[in-house]
Amino acid sequence: MERPALHSLSLSALQSALRAGEFTALEALDSLEARIASVDPQVGGYLSRNLEKARAEAASADVSLPLGGVPIAIKDVINVRGEPCTAASQILQGYTATYDASVIRKLRAAGAIPFGRLNMDEFAMGSSTENSSLQTTSNPWALERIPGGSSGGSAAVVAADTAFASLGSDTGGSIRQPAALCGCVGLKPSYGRVSRFGLIAFASSLDQIGPFTKTVEDSARLLNVLSGKDPQDSTSLDLPAEDYTRLLGRDLKGLKLGMPKEYFIEGIDPQVDAAVRAAVRQCESLGAEIVQVSLPHTEYAVAVYYIIATAEASANLARFDGVRYGRRAADVKNLQDLYVRSRSEGFGEEVKRRIILGTYVLSSGYYDAYYLRAQKVRTLIRRDFERAFEGVDALICPTSPEVAFKRGERSNDPLKMYLADIFTIAANLAGNCGISVPCGFAQVDGARLPVGLQLLGKSFDEARLLQIAHAYEQSTPWHKERPTL
Repeated sequence: MERPALHSLSLSALQSALRAGEFTALEALDSLEARIASVDPQVGGYLSRNLEKARAEAASADVSLPLGGVPIAIKDVINVRGEPCTAASQILQGYTATYDASVIRKLRAAGAIPFGRLNMDEFAMGSSTENSSLQTTSNPWALERIPGGSSGGSAAVVAADTAFASLGSDTGGSIRQPAALCGCVGLKPSYGRVSRFGLIAFASSLDQIGPFTKTVEDSARLLNVLSGKDPQDSTSLDLPAEDYTRLLGRDLKGLKLGMPKEYFIEGIDPQVDAAVRAAVRQCESLGAEIVQVSLPHTEYAVAVYYIIATAEASANLARFDGVRYGRRAADVKNLQDLYVRSRSEGFGEEVKRRIILGTYVLSSGYYDAYYLRAQKVRTLIRRDFERAFEGVDALICPTSPEVAFKRGERSNDPLKMYLADIFTIAANLAGNCGISVPCGFAQVDGARLPVGLQLLGKSFDEARLLQIAHAYEQSTPWHKERPTL
């Protein structure tokens, strides 16, 4: 049998080969760089790479460590000391991170090599990566189509075999949705499972860092490294250390999976619906019991999200004022002119739209009518999940109601763009964990496009969620498929 190219290996397979001495970490990095040079001009996933620094780290890598010698690509919203961190925005052009985010420190301690900055929607605001102010990223399965967002670069590079794995962030589906559209695995941990220190904040009560990988096992291995209490993030919880691989390989006998009726509705692409229902039947054949459940407040999730998330964004992005770091307007008349011009020139249209909306819902006379009411409905949405999980071990549903659409197709329709995350947003509002795994393909205009299956678990029940996802994945061929580039 022909030996697979190094760049195509999963993280777990790469680790095994490194430890067996089949090749060195430096050879793995060089193979990856050659693949990037060949393919990334088409995909546009990477914003920058420091190959010299990465080669020095690879040359001294300790492959006996949990991630020893493995390069991990990083979404450009997570700080890596000495590297640019722009959040794909003009307002942070020229900024170089002065410290490592906590997840980067954890990766380094496990022997991994943070390598490359990945494109995204500006400040993680978007569902297509079209809001990046720096470059265009394409879906590796159809280059004229979007990779999803906001972590579009993180999903595209894993799907294109230009990264062994990557990190992204998920505020309303920004890991799971692009993973579904690009045909890879995307894991959103429970809120509080992974430190947010060093992540440029969009909406602090919703943001979570998580991995993009080629297999569920790889996601479990990365979560082993990323999770844990961090004194620099007061929202990270002090929970016992877990091995998230411990349930992998078990079947689904005795488990109950709930199908939320609100996630199987009119308007879903028929091919997506068919692929997800086939995945449900496959889980049933593996021993799971499938039951119908209801999440009755789902219809309010998008509205609630775009009140809470924009309110928090308005507060978080106030720090980008042209005074301390980032873009500073020239030839200003006074302090107010500095603020107005720096922010007007630095922020893109979508970011401005969300700041304005968030400022409005927080303003005097509207706070109670919008923000306070949204928080109350958020509680109802969380209780929906709590009641559902009293009778099931996990929920099973589509990740996205459709496959990847063509670039520019929705640029003038923000509302339709926002609805792309209709099945992912509620889990962020509730703080639950979720994962998207490949479950088939749809044929659209001659393109063969991936479909994602979403599994949602109880808060801090990632081990069970990964067990279910792994059992399904290993019983189907979809995770082995790769785009032709």
